[in-house]
Amino acid sequence: MTSSPLSDEELSARGMAIAVHARRRPDQAALITTSGLRSWSQLNARANQLARLFRARGLKTGDGVALLAHNAPEFVETWAACQRAGLRLTAVNWHQSPELVAYVTANCDARALVASARFPAAALQASREAEQLKVRLCFAGDIEGFEDFNALIAEQDPGDLADGEPGSVMLYTSGTTGRPKGVYRATRPVVSQLTATVNQTAQWRPESDIALVTGPLYHAAPLNLNLVTPIQMGVACVLMDKWDAEETLRLIERHAVTHTHVVPTMMHRLLQLDETVRGRYDISSMRWILHGAAPCPAHVKRAMIEWFGPVLYEYYSATEGGGVFITSPEWLERPGSVGRPVPGVEVRVLDPEGAICPPGTEGAVYMKAPATGRFEYYKDAAKTSNAYRGDWYTLGDMGRFDEQGFLFLTGRTAELIISGGVNIYPVEIDDVIIRHEAVADAAVIGVPNEDWGEEIKAVVELKPGFSADETTAASILAFARDALPGFQRPRTVDFVEALPRSAAGKVLRQLVREPYWAGRTRRI
Repeated sequence: MTSSPLSDEELSARGMAIAVHARRRPDQAALITTSGLRSWSQLNARANQLARLFRARGLKTGDGVALLAHNAPEFVETWAACQRAGLRLTAVNWHQSPELVAYVTANCDARALVASARFPAAALQASREAEQLKVRLCFAGDIEGFEDFNALIAEQDPGDLADGEPGSVMLYTSGTTGRPKGVYRATRPVVSQLTATVNQTAQWRPESDIALVTGPLYHAAPLNLNLVTPIQMGVACVLMDKWDAEETLRLIERHAVTHTHVVPTMMHRLLQLDETVRGRYDISSMRWILHGAAPCPAHVKRAMIEWFGPVLYEYYSATEGGGVFITSPEWLERPGSVGRPVPGVEVRVLDPEGAICPPGTEGAVYMKAPATGRFEYYKDAAKTSNAYRGDWYTLGDMGRFDEQGFLFLTGRTAELIISGGVNIYPVEIDDVIIRHEAVADAAVIGVPNEDWGEEIKAVVELKPGFSADETTAASILAFARDALPGFQRPRTVDFVEALPRSAAGKVLRQLVREPYWAGRTRRI
């Protein structure tokens, strides 16, 4: 490999922090996966090769790259290549239907698609419908019409790029209506305030720390907080291909894992393990467990702190931005809080007229967009405008501050369902359910589930002549099972004589949902 004339600082500024770690610890493991290992020098070299391949195929600064991949080395290599080639990466949710994968690939203006052969149907549909694609690469097997990722990059120079440019990431978030939206930033934020707090509390030790990546990397939190942050700091990552509770403990012991990110469902599953299983593994290496993305019952978090110690840290943010953070000692003093805004982030609780609510009074939670790097929804000015109230935007949540400035989330104004840390918007599911021959109208909602936070329920108004019985319910569930991916399928059906509607005839989903949450706090 040719040596780079650039300084460490220049490499980092050009999106090539991995090259710095490759200089310092070339043979130390950077990635540990079920698909193989990558040392820092190998990861850096392959990122250089892929970046050169993209350029050779005509990709220019600012062009989009779509990545449809499981947690494999090639995922990280594609991210790293885009970071140094000035490209805009969109990691695509492979749990979605092929139709939505194709939509996102086309909508993000991807000029290249890198796909795992595990998802051939989605990759092929995206390849057909995204007419702007110039490069189609696959790994972990073959896909018709795609070129072999590993064979092609092997032909490229592995040396560091002399003219690297920092790239960007544009992920898609599921709103309450319509299709996923790309969260785009024309300019990069000067600094991610949440990342700065994460690094401060993580207290990274690059020579010895190990981060365990538990979730799918197409999701913003696992990608940014569980992979990118430690990798940028020179900390090796163990990638879980599929999450399993006991396997998590086994990997913690085997690799002396020090840091990880989880969602509440994972914590609940860990706590459900038999005491003999939990006691079988040494978890003493763990210094830092970050969680967020979904509701966390207080008893689950308290039990995790009792088991692992006061090493749990919680955040409240979204793909759009923000940053509220709390430590274990702070949470134990005020259970249920998601913390205080991190330095540089402003949060307000506003009443319906836009006035600031005093401490203890519930209102809509708003965050102030940064002066540089504020988000917009890609190619959708109307949705962007609707998201902002001047310089402030909301994630659709209700909450209150206490006298010390700690935020408590008390509910949601949005219709979004969050199950196991996955955002699910109900309109798409409604559109499937109402196609059933017995259904006059439907409102899909999230209802309490101790394991997943929320589960999907279809509340249905039947057509005349159909019976509200178990046979009809089973038929509707089977219909949905055939038409929807697993994460969008309702688990139960309830029947009502008439769904509540506004004067304009729109179903009032909040009123449908209220009886199921009576006496409970629905918290993110």
